[in-house]
Amino acid sequence: MSLFQEPPEILKPLMFYDGRKYTFEANRLRLPNGSEGDWSCVRHPGGAMAVPITNDGQFVLVKQYRFALKGRLLEFPAGTVEVHEAPGITIRREIEEETGYRAHQWRKLGEFPLAPGYSDEIIYAFLAQDLELLENPPEQDEDEDIETVLMTAEELEKAILEGEPIDAKSICGFYMARAMLQ
Repeated sequence: MSLFQEPPEILKPLMFYDGRKYTFEANRLRLPNGSEGDWSCVRHPGGAMAVPITNDGQFVLVKQYRFALKGRLLEFPAGTVEVHEAPGITIRREIEEETGYRAHQWRKLGEFPLAPGYSDEIIYAFLAQDLELLENPPEQDEDEDIETVLMTAEELEKAILEGEPIDAKSICGFYMARAMLQ
């Protein structure tokens, strides 16, 4: 993806915060069209997600507590890409930690910006097939509150269309995977 080809001119740094998984910055900028103003951005190293499908055609999702939304979302397994780590390595680790499955077949679905109005995060999406349920899966991260959920394509599409709490990357990944599988 050819993003980041027209950086704005930083006229004056205003604020910087270095968080656990991302940084936040606010700057006075001059945009490529010449307009000037104060803008802020979440700088994120990127995320990798899997759309796992069992051998009998069920999608493997997680129901995960998300503090920012004060509730649980249905999502495909995903994780933050670590420094000097390829997204394909990130998601192989995350799928095992979050779902207890290991995928033996991987295909890249694509990549896309998650929230370009305020973040530079890119999601790297993969289709994960030929799944093996692990006898002893890795421990989840201490802060993760996750339940594994299996759904057919029809059940998942119905949940999406009825407005159940499902995150945007998972909706996008689902339709990317369906297009690839047809």
